[in-house]
Amino acid sequence: MNEQPLLADERIDDLLTYDLKIIQSREVFSFSMDAVLLARFASIPKRGKIIDLCTGNGVIPILLSTRTNASIEGVEIQERLADMAMRSVTMNNLQEQVKIRVQDLKDMPLAGEREAYDAVTVNPPYAPVTGSDMKLNIHHAMARHEIGCTLEDVIQTSAKLLRNGGKLSMVHRPHRLADIIILMRQYGVEPKRIRFVHPRQHMEANMVLVEGLRGGKPEMRMLPPLIVYDEHEQYTPDLKAVYYGLKESL
Repeated sequence: MNEQPLLADERIDDLLTYDLKIIQSREVFSFSMDAVLLARFASIPKRGKIIDLCTGNGVIPILLSTRTNASIEGVEIQERLADMAMRSVTMNNLQEQVKIRVQDLKDMPLAGEREAYDAVTVNPPYAPVTGSDMKLNIHHAMARHEIGCTLEDVIQTSAKLLRNGGKLSMVHRPHRLADIIILMRQYGVEPKRIRFVHPRQHMEANMVLVEGLRGGKPEMRMLPPLIVYDEHEQYTPDLKAVYYGLKESL
């Protein structure tokens, strides 16, 4: 591990796979299960170019590096989070494969720039903006609410960045699934795979994983549900396989 300086509110957490570590902060940002699931769900090439939008502290690019030799970029609008991500990349000696940049995804691609990516991943803010959002600190507010970008911004930008035949993978809340499908089709990304995540066997889903193909033909697969906890309040075998890197993909 390549040691990196930490700010007063920061800590180093174990990603529980491939001896990877990550810099986190309760005051600024800590990743959750949805990011880990997306990093295992996404269909990514063994080589080529991948970009992760709304990258936060860089957890998804770092986890994706265990599955591919492709070059990976992470894009984050908040400088503080991007700095954490950069230090985490360096700490794990991944700086040759993973690059982090500070940018507003709504400005991508820049005028005169047209980069084609093989895959886009994104764990976007889930909730519409409300008047109570500003009661949170700005880092938490932007991570949870569509302050910096909307769902449409995310899908429109992803479609621009993808080559024809490239894949967009995202995690979101089930109640936004209709919006996701409509917007994907509107911008030329055909939904191909959907998997719901349920906290327990007989509970409603609280997450949905969606993958679309740029320029694809209509044909969508509904994958088996992923259950997080068993009857003994322990992670199910599928969930353990994801967290401990025993299973390459969902």
